[in-house]
Amino acid sequence: MTVKNVLDIYRLETQKPRKEHYFHYFPGGKRVFSTEEFFERTSFLAAGFEKLGLKHGDRLMMLMDNRPEWHMVDLATIDHGAIDVPIYGTLTADQITFQAQDSGAMIAIAENAEQMAKFLEIKDKCPKLMTLIQVEGETADGVLTLEEVIDSGDSDNAGDLFWERAEKVQPEDTLTLIYTSGTTGNPKGVELTHDNLVQNVIPSATRAVISSDDDLALEFLPLCHVLERMLGYLYMYVGVTKAYCSVHHVADLLAQVKPTVFCSVPRLFEKIHDKIQGKVATAPAIRQALFRWAINQGKKAYPERLAGREPGGLGYKLAEKLVLSKVREGMGGRVRLCVSGGAPLPRFVGEFLHSIGIWVLEGYGLTETSPVVAVNGTTPNMTRLGTVGKVIDNVEAKVAEDGELCVRGPSIMKGYWNLPEKTAEAFDEDGFFLTGDIAEIDDDGFIRITDRKKDLIVNAGGKNIAPQPIENEIKQSIFVDNVVLIGDKKPFIVALISPNEEELAVWAKEKGLQGETTEELSRLPEVVALFDGVISNTNESLARFEQVGKFAVLPLMLSIESGHLTPTMKVKRRVVEQDHQDLIDGMYAK
Repeated sequence: MTVKNVLDIYRLETQKPRKEHYFHYFPGGKRVFSTEEFFERTSFLAAGFEKLGLKHGDRLMMLMDNRPEWHMVDLATIDHGAIDVPIYGTLTADQITFQAQDSGAMIAIAENAEQMAKFLEIKDKCPKLMTLIQVEGETADGVLTLEEVIDSGDSDNAGDLFWERAEKVQPEDTLTLIYTSGTTGNPKGVELTHDNLVQNVIPSATRAVISSDDDLALEFLPLCHVLERMLGYLYMYVGVTKAYCSVHHVADLLAQVKPTVFCSVPRLFEKIHDKIQGKVATAPAIRQALFRWAINQGKKAYPERLAGREPGGLGYKLAEKLVLSKVREGMGGRVRLCVSGGAPLPRFVGEFLHSIGIWVLEGYGLTETSPVVAVNGTTPNMTRLGTVGKVIDNVEAKVAEDGELCVRGPSIMKGYWNLPEKTAEAFDEDGFFLTGDIAEIDDDGFIRITDRKKDLIVNAGGKNIAPQPIENEIKQSIFVDNVVLIGDKKPFIVALISPNEEELAVWAKEKGLQGETTEELSRLPEVVALFDGVISNTNESLARFEQVGKFAVLPLMLSIESGHLTPTMKVKRRVVEQDHQDLIDGMYAK
């Protein structure tokens, strides 16, 4: 069948019915929906939305964690040709106010009473916001429950009406507004159409072998993030069984869910790497030696797998049986394929995952590109570590004279909502979208992202320095959770180091150092010497103008709650720099 909209993709999923198709895992339990049960609730919900007055072009806000209802609401909304506006649960009421006013949303759906309180607080400031709906828990006066809306649409012909409405949705219709998590000023609403997502799903699906019969795809990266959103549709396109859980609970639930496929941002993969390395560091010497030997066997073997050959040899088979399989057990024991996106994946983390037998596909894209521009693949010789792969089949890429990556294709956004001038500024004269990332494309077409254009440091001597590769080198230490390099128009580079609180505490205890908090530990000369060693090791491989001249250990880890990380765990460099300006000035003053 011809796929003209996202609802056609969902129709393909319903044609592969199963009794246990959608799982929802949460602390203390799980829920299961069959293909038929999921569609019935979705079709009833769509009918209920119609009774609430939802029509083509209207906007509906969604504030909920990953769960089957997320996709039920999504599909029921777009069935009317309406536009959903998904938002992060970490946003404050003030931040939500702007997005609600700018989008003109008429309906808002929140997961529970805590999240609904944000809408109740801002409702008077948003005159178009007429209807509030809550998924679970006790509701306040004037708030509908999701079950009430579903029950209101219960009818024998709800399913037929769902598909009749779906036929009317056109490829050029706007599917969603996704607001960028800007670090300065108000976020921009990225307007993506049905065709944008369809034209991203279908070519992306060719890069990874995912089986509708054998795989279980776990969705825990927030579905309001465009990458997990697109992958959710890709899983529908393939017809794979899906499991949902919150990003806040995934670490505790991974072993229970036992997924075969999942997507994440690099920070989670870094944490997995650091946790494993931390456990090994406290193990007896013989076990440490066995682990290093097994990882070395895995490093020798994974290039064979990338070339399409199954690794062999007695050493690898023994390492797989004694160590590598045991390491994967911590991730449920069945993970074979991961997708990494949202930020650059440090090469040492990618090599580690491949070495323990997990194929990780690093990709690249932005909200504005729906999102995949390029991604590595599972077919022979389609993965090259240290790159984000080749562009998908319907996307063109070029590198501008200043090194900026520019892309063109059917998955590029319709524009920024209500911002025609900003939209025009985002494209060059040939219609290529300006990504804002500095990149290189090798002779085989593999793309390597070197840094964000706006993050490049130009020191006082006029030398260009890309901070991300240096930061990734520093983060190889298990004692470093994050690091931010600063030095624009300065004589040398300085570093703000966010320590790994857990690993630092274990190390300090072993050394008999006094200090109950990270702030207390960060001031100890022994801790400063520890990080001085990390910086010195990194500096050895850098050109003199790239080397870190001074550093400071921050008293706390950077976090979403502190405002220093975006919801996808990217560092807000400008915010970090602003909040620690006195510390930075002190390093240069000395």
